[in-house]
Amino acid sequence: MRTVTLMTQARFAKQGEALVNVALPHTWNALDGQDGGADYWRGIGTYEIDLPNPTKGMKQYIEIRGANHVATVYCNGRELGTHKGGFSTFRFDLTPAMKSENNVLTVVVTNGVSDIYPQNADFTFYGGLYRDVNFIEVNETHYDLLKDGTNAVFVTPHCSGKTRVDLFPVNAAGCTVAVELKDAEGNVVGTATTGASEHAHVIIDVKEPHKWNGMADPYCYTCEAKLYKGVDLLKLAPVDTVTVTYGYRSFHVDPNTGFHLNGKSVPLHGVSRHQDRLDKGWAISKADHEEDVTLIKELGANTIRLAHYQHDQYFYDLCDKTGFVLWAEIPFISQFIPTKEAYNNTISQMTELVAQNYNHPAIMFWGISNEILIGADNEPLRKNLRDLAKLAKSMDPSRLTTMAQVSMTPMDSEHNYITDVVSYNHYFGWYGGDVEDNGPWFDKFHALNPDTCLGVSEYGAENILKWHSAEPENHDYTEEYANHYHQEMLKTFATRPYLWSTHQWNCFDFAADARNEGGIQGRNNKGLITYDRKIKKDAFYIYKAWWNPEPMVWVSGGRFVNRAPEERNVIVYTNCDEVTLVVNGAEVATKKAEDHMITFENVALNDGENTVTAYSGKVKGNTITLCGVAEHDYSYDLPDGNQGVNWFDDPELVAMKKAFKYPKDAFSIKDKFGVLMAHPEAAALLGNLMKNAMGNNAMMSSMGQMSDEMMSFMNNMRLSDMLKMAGDGVSMKAKLALNQALNAIKK
Repeated sequence: MRTVTLMTQARFAKQGEALVNVALPHTWNALDGQDGGADYWRGIGTYEIDLPNPTKGMKQYIEIRGANHVATVYCNGRELGTHKGGFSTFRFDLTPAMKSENNVLTVVVTNGVSDIYPQNADFTFYGGLYRDVNFIEVNETHYDLLKDGTNAVFVTPHCSGKTRVDLFPVNAAGCTVAVELKDAEGNVVGTATTGASEHAHVIIDVKEPHKWNGMADPYCYTCEAKLYKGVDLLKLAPVDTVTVTYGYRSFHVDPNTGFHLNGKSVPLHGVSRHQDRLDKGWAISKADHEEDVTLIKELGANTIRLAHYQHDQYFYDLCDKTGFVLWAEIPFISQFIPTKEAYNNTISQMTELVAQNYNHPAIMFWGISNEILIGADNEPLRKNLRDLAKLAKSMDPSRLTTMAQVSMTPMDSEHNYITDVVSYNHYFGWYGGDVEDNGPWFDKFHALNPDTCLGVSEYGAENILKWHSAEPENHDYTEEYANHYHQEMLKTFATRPYLWSTHQWNCFDFAADARNEGGIQGRNNKGLITYDRKIKKDAFYIYKAWWNPEPMVWVSGGRFVNRAPEERNVIVYTNCDEVTLVVNGAEVATKKAEDHMITFENVALNDGENTVTAYSGKVKGNTITLCGVAEHDYSYDLPDGNQGVNWFDDPELVAMKKAFKYPKDAFSIKDKFGVLMAHPEAAALLGNLMKNAMGNNAMMSSMGQMSDEMMSFMNNMRLSDMLKMAGDGVSMKAKLALNQALNAIKK
């Protein structure tokens, strides 16, 4: 019988350095991959692992469940092979290289730039052996461990109960395979045997199978496949056994009514997830995976987009048992590489993704790419995408293919018709435009493509807990703006049943070492939960109010402590009909909820500390402390330009901030770029002042070279948002001068 031994220790060295002892799993970027500066170490690391002594008469394999990006494996100095792709399981046969004792496995891993995917992306490419490494021993007759990193047993269930099991044993001449199907209680519900061959299969009918029904009832079966040397099974012990989990379910997507599971409409609303954690990178534990599942379930999500690569098998297992509907994808992202090697790598990564995850009932969508049109469109790219979609369907006709389009992809692009369903990454209300622009865009696409199933694969806003505003606006990085954004997005989705899925970006803050956003280095801050999973942001409770039916009341704004007289609205998120606000122990008002939200205006606060809570019947909300202060606390404002953290102690800077005016009858930097450029006087002013402010006129001169879609995107951005995206290149003084000049131009 097979044995699996987890390798937990190794000796590791970066190129040119001495070996040191490390625990496995391991990444060499746990710290420098998250601290900003786009300078995390990308290079070659070497691992040496002492292997158990081999058992006589058995075969030995090494299984590596994740080594990023490229790994070359040696045993006792003998090269076994190279694997290209940082996210899938791969194995090598150790047997020819094994000695009776003192065996050493050497794995040379690089996360440096190569000709495979991903090339460029908005997340850190952690290097190392960051998932489990297993030493496996099996009988010479066994299920094929070299079949694309799978367990070589594939179950294809139909809701009728007809169940096909395909099995791939090796060295199995004269052998027998015996299959038992068991329900969740362990009862045998079907059996079959057949003679072993390189590709054996059996068909078993299960009477009235209990369906896997998502979050409502994630009922799973198991398939136990035993391999015998001979045909008299009563007298023989199996030489190899593989057990896999599977489930019976049907699903389809309708362009007008969205996702259906087992014949019933189930609107898919959920999140995306990256696999990294604070100070751990990708080298996370089973407990970390379990906590993520628990948090996403509490949110009330019923689907997860596992971006932008194949995730750990253990996480897929957890989702099977929890009931999440999954979108699984490969890292064909952002930048197309027009080489044969890169093409082959997309094919191998898709093959491994589908083969290794074929049995998971939770997975219903194979993603072939993400924002691949950031670069130029061309026929080699389109062929690559068509081939990936065809490959996924040929390997697994039961599931649907999809892709995530960059926002500027034209509505009639050929890319929208390559896969079974399509989704867009849209950030209207963050990177450009207003949050209210999302709904009309969806409606226009749906009208132009009535037979195309449309989803939303990404949407979000940076949400940094130290910035706050009573009048939040796009790109101020405040918690309050993020709350407004998410509330409006959920209202938009609620009236558009044709959207087959929505996936918020991202459930958790994650590392992107090149980022410098809102005063935070090396982080994408769009999460509903902080990178260390310790703080659920207010936006988390907005989603919980919309999605989780368990009665709840949440008083937001607990980190916006100091409130001037004009900043004393208190917002409550709830799934109850009405809520009573309580301040300093006294009931203030009772109001009905609208779209799961209540605003209590101009709440009276005493000078100093005040306790604020709320309730609805027996449902008690959280309690926050608000302090009544005389003037706005400028420490809640994101610094402009390159001023230090305590910029608000500088009277000159504070005075400049107060000088910004946004009259309704005149222009300002709060107007959209396209509106300003359509006005001759404002356009002329921009041409001169932006050139002086930015030191060059590259943005202006490049406008004529942009595609219509990109130009439309730029025109829909507020000038203030564009200036914020320019970062330290535009000082507060330059912004003020530009705003005052625009104020002089009447609309």
